[in-house]
Amino acid sequence: MSSLKLMNKYRIGRIDGEWVNFTPPIRGGIYREDTEEVESSLDDSDDTSAGWSSSLESWNSSATSLNSIYNAEVGKLPSIHSHTTKGPQRFSSSIEALDQGAESSSNSSIAQMVECNHLAEDSSNFVPTSPQGYTLSAEQEEIDNDIRDNPSLDADTQRMITIKYQQLHQRVKDEGFYDCHYFEYGKEVLRYTVLFTLLISCLRAEWYLTSAAFLGLFWVGPLNIYNIDDHVVLTCPQHQIMFTAHDAGHRGITHNFVADTLIGIFIADFCCGLSIGWWKSSHNVHHLITNHPVCIDTCQTLFTTCSPKQEHDPDIQNVPLFATSPSFFRSVHSSYYNFTYHWDAFANIAIKYQRYTYYPVMCVARFNLYLLSWLHLLSSRSTNIGSAAWTRPVEIAGMLCYWFLFGYCLLWLSIPTWTLRVAFVLVSHIITMPLHVQITLSHWAMPTADLGDAESFPQRQLRTTMDVECPTWLDFIHGGLQFQAVHHLFPRVPRHNLRRLQVLVKEFCQDTGIEYKIFGFVEGNKQVLGRLGEISKQVEILVKCQAYMAETGESGLH
Repeated sequence: MSSLKLMNKYRIGRIDGEWVNFTPPIRGGIYREDTEEVESSLDDSDDTSAGWSSSLESWNSSATSLNSIYNAEVGKLPSIHSHTTKGPQRFSSSIEALDQGAESSSNSSIAQMVECNHLAEDSSNFVPTSPQGYTLSAEQEEIDNDIRDNPSLDADTQRMITIKYQQLHQRVKDEGFYDCHYFEYGKEVLRYTVLFTLLISCLRAEWYLTSAAFLGLFWVGPLNIYNIDDHVVLTCPQHQIMFTAHDAGHRGITHNFVADTLIGIFIADFCCGLSIGWWKSSHNVHHLITNHPVCIDTCQTLFTTCSPKQEHDPDIQNVPLFATSPSFFRSVHSSYYNFTYHWDAFANIAIKYQRYTYYPVMCVARFNLYLLSWLHLLSSRSTNIGSAAWTRPVEIAGMLCYWFLFGYCLLWLSIPTWTLRVAFVLVSHIITMPLHVQITLSHWAMPTADLGDAESFPQRQLRTTMDVECPTWLDFIHGGLQFQAVHHLFPRVPRHNLRRLQVLVKEFCQDTGIEYKIFGFVEGNKQVLGRLGEISKQVEILVKCQAYMAETGESGLH
C-alpha cells in the first residue's frame, strides 16, 4: 500500500479510455523525443496535448513501416507486432517512408532472417550459413507457436482477461485467501522442534543405530543423520525451512514488512547463510517478467530504442552451463546483473550436454547461491533501498554468525578429520538438490517467447509457468512450490491457501481460454529434460552454421 501511495505523488493526470502499452523504462524502454521535432510540434499546435498526439502518430507510423518491410522481406517470419492488432484507430495510420537510420540498422538482421527461410525440410542434411539468421528463425518459431496456442493479443481480448483477473483478485480478497493461518506454521514449528529434540537426544546418547533408523523419517524433515565410518554426521537440508523464508520474502506470513523481513533474515541469513535481500531483489524481477527472453525488436524510432540483446529475468540467466531459449545463442546482457553473458566455444559444448549435466549441477547449485548472496550484500544494490537500508548490516551479521557456527563450531570443532569435513559439506549441500529441481521445474520447460507489451499480466504468468500435481499429504515436502502458476498470479497469498485457490484459478483459465499447465513431478522433470534436449539440438545446428562460415568465409550478410 505504501508503494501505491508513493506512486500517487507522481501522478500528473488521468487518461480516459484505453491505450497501447509502451515498454517500461525498467525493462529498457527509452522515451526521449527529438528536441527540434518537439519545438516544431509545439509551434504548429494549439496546445501541448496536440503536440504529443502528433508525435505519437509519427512514432506509430515509423514502427508500422518497419514491421511492414520486416514482414515483406522475411516472409514466414513475421514480427510479433503484426499480431497485436485491434488497437485504437489512431495507431493504424497508413505506411509512410521508413526512417533511413532505422532501415540501415535493420538491413543486416533482415538479410540474416531471409537466409533462414531456405531451411530444408530435412534439417539433419541442411547446414545453415548464418548463425544469427538461425537464431532469429528459432526465436520467431517460438513466438508463432505461443501466439497460435494462446488467446489473441488484440486489445479487446486482453482487456477481457484483465477484467476477469481483477474480478478474481477481488474474490480472493473477499474470501479471505490473504489471511494467514498461523496454526499451519505452528504445526511446522512443532514438527521441527520435536525432530530436532529427538535427534539431539539420540546423538548425545550415542544411539547410532537408532539414529540411523530415524534417517528415513528425517529425510523430509529439517534434519538428517548420516553414519560415515562409525561417525555420526548431522546435516541440515535447509530446503524445508527455506520454504518459510520464501513466504516471508513475499510478506505472506504477517503481511508486515519489518516482521516478515526479520523472519526471512533469521531463516535465510542466520540459519542457511543465504541473503534474503538478494533473493527478494532477484525474485521480484522474476515475478514481474517471468521467463523474459531477449527482445528481438530492431526498431529505433522517435520515442523508443529497444535493444536486441537485453535480457531481464535473472532466474533463466545460466549461460554457459544452461540455456532454455535460443535467444541465448547471442551474447546477452543481463539488465539485472548488469553483466554480459557471452556465448563462446565452451557454451557450445556445455549446452550440447545440458540435459545430462542438469541434475549434477543442481547438486552443487547451493554454492553459487553463497556467492550471489555476498556479491549482493557487498554491492550498491543492497544500499540503495531507502528506508530499508537497515536490513544490510543485519543480514551481514546473520551470515557471519552462520559461517561461524557452520564453518568453525560444526565443521572445525565437531568433525575430527578433513575427509569427514569434506564429506559433510558435500552431503549437506547435495541433499538440497530437490529444492533447486523444484524451483526450475515450473519455468525451465515453459515458453520464453516475448509476445510484446500487449499481453496481459495473467496470460503471461500462466503461459510461462506450470504447476506440479501431488497429493495433499505431500504438500509440506514441496513447500508450496508445486503451485507456482497460482503463486505467480497472487504472490502474497500464504502458501497454505494455494491448494484451495488452485480451484478458482482453474475456473479462471477455463473462462478465459488460457491453458492451465500442470504435470506430475516425474512428467514435469521429463518436460524440463525435453526442453534442454531441444535447445541442445539447436546448438548442434548453430555449430554447423559456424563451421560452414569458417570453411567458406561466408559472412551471412547479403
